[in-house]
Amino acid sequence: MKNPQLSLTLTIGLLALPTIALAQTVRSGSGANAAAITGVRDTFRVDLGGGAAAGANGSFGGVRREINWDGVPATQSAPNNLAANFFNVNSPRGAVFSTAGTGFMVSGATTDAGAGQPAAANFGNINATYTANFQTFSPQRLFTSLGSNVYDVSFFVPGTATPALVTGFGSIFTDVDILGATTIQYFDAGNASLGTFNVPVADLGLSFLGVFFPSAQVSRVRVTQGNVALGAGINDGGGNDVVVADDFIYGEPVANTAPEPGTLAFLALGGTLVFVRRRRVAAP
Repeated sequence: MKNPQLSLTLTIGLLALPTIALAQTVRSGSGANAAAITGVRDTFRVDLGGGAAAGANGSFGGVRREINWDGVPATQSAPNNLAANFFNVNSPRGAVFSTAGTGFMVSGATTDAGAGQPAAANFGNINATYTANFQTFSPQRLFTSLGSNVYDVSFFVPGTATPALVTGFGSIFTDVDILGATTIQYFDAGNASLGTFNVPVADLGLSFLGVFFPSAQVSRVRVTQGNVALGAGINDGGGNDVVVADDFIYGEPVANTAPEPGTLAFLALGGTLVFVRRRRVAAP
């Protein structure tokens, strides 16, 4: 008798993994001074949760983090560069910066006392006109990338190299002149865009934009500040929109436990497993 073949086919019935679009909440506002945007900033804080009292490393109730730059030491402030991982190593808040430019800088404060300090306020050390162009929301420091007006903020479990997700991200900007030139783009764990949102205009004033999602799904954001990078010969106006940032506000970074891309691809293709076993049947 021929050897029969016994086979078992197991199919995981996920022929497609639809993208679930969760509605986001957008908070934005602008005005001449800090008082004009405090209300919308506070509403975004409520969206994220965590109360008003800051704990260690900018943690609010373990559900929200904030960076206001003002605690950055003089050694990491203008004219010195800020380490891209400062807010995941020195002050672990789960935020790491990257840019195609030459680095990052936090503006000087009057209390700085190192070489070349105190630097002129509001990046006046780069271009003297910036001292009058920019104002602060929380004095005295501001933040910018150098050599590029675009940078990314990637999220990690604070103090670790474990990729993380947050429920939202918002930032304050100063001197946004052109609508659509300053934006925040949000990305999910698979590096798919969750949308690009415009920061409202406030010439010589302050603007706020924050986007909140009902679950932790943002792995990084891309911030575009104006249409040119800061520079010694780059004055604001005449088609140049020079913009820098103040406070960052974002959800508590939680570990990204999403399946590996290979696993998702396997499931999307149907996930068919075939087990084959042969056995010899004795002749009668």
